[in-house]
Amino acid sequence: MAAKTDPPVHMGTITGGVAREILAKNPVILLPMGSHEDQGPHAPMGDYLLAEKIAELAACRASERGIPALVAPVLPFGGADWFSPMIGGIALSQATLTSVITDMVASLHSTGLTRLIVINGHGGNVGPITEVARTLYLRDGTLLPSLYLWRIAYGLLPGIVGKDTAAKVSGHGADPLTSLGLHLFPDLLRPDLIPDAKPLKRDPMLDLPFTGLGTASFEGAEVGMPNQYDEIYNLGVGPGDPKLSSAETGVALAEKLTEVCARFIAHFASKVPGKRPA
Repeated sequence: MAAKTDPPVHMGTITGGVAREILAKNPVILLPMGSHEDQGPHAPMGDYLLAEKIAELAACRASERGIPALVAPVLPFGGADWFSPMIGGIALSQATLTSVITDMVASLHSTGLTRLIVINGHGGNVGPITEVARTLYLRDGTLLPSLYLWRIAYGLLPGIVGKDTAAKVSGHGADPLTSLGLHLFPDLLRPDLIPDAKPLKRDPMLDLPFTGLGTASFEGAEVGMPNQYDEIYNLGVGPGDPKLSSAETGVALAEKLTEVCARFIAHFASKVPGKRPA
């Protein structure tokens, strides 16, 4: 259950009476989404916790600045991609996730809540989010913008730790998620289980070096590959050294991500009318 915040921003914890009062003004509503998969032996499987927390921090900051914002209950199960071999992982097919997001948005729109922003924390969610947003826009011009937190964070890392260190620490199972976890959820992280960095594996059939999820290299040319993450990564860790992650980096990342999101909330609110339709 989400913790209490001041101002109260979690839709799932405010009462029905308070909700009617707040929602009558059509505030900006953040839709946090993540995944439940392997994040390395040292990190909790639910990276949706981080997406929800950043959404909460951003909603609080925007609200304190006079832009009412709420956080919808987090969608914890991400779109299926390469992570199905992880025992205990839970994912939704791309088609199912598209339908779920469609229904979530339709539920809010049906009661006049039209100012929505997706706060995304999983690459497998990008396709369904884009599909729903494009359908809404082509239907009647409705905007459903989304902020992919980790893509933004990768761009922020060089300014925090330097270009060289950012190149070494960036990747699944390392940063940005490990540093953010060390800061925001220190009790859930296991620094003692952080593995040593290793290069990505090679495809056993074609004997090609993997360059990432779904890609290998042949004489410098990128080759699309169908392999699962455990054939590519080492203990769930991709091309990045999680031992270079730190709570200090997490503090800076959380602050910058919160500020970017809060400022976008304000920008979005200034451009999209807040009055509920009659």
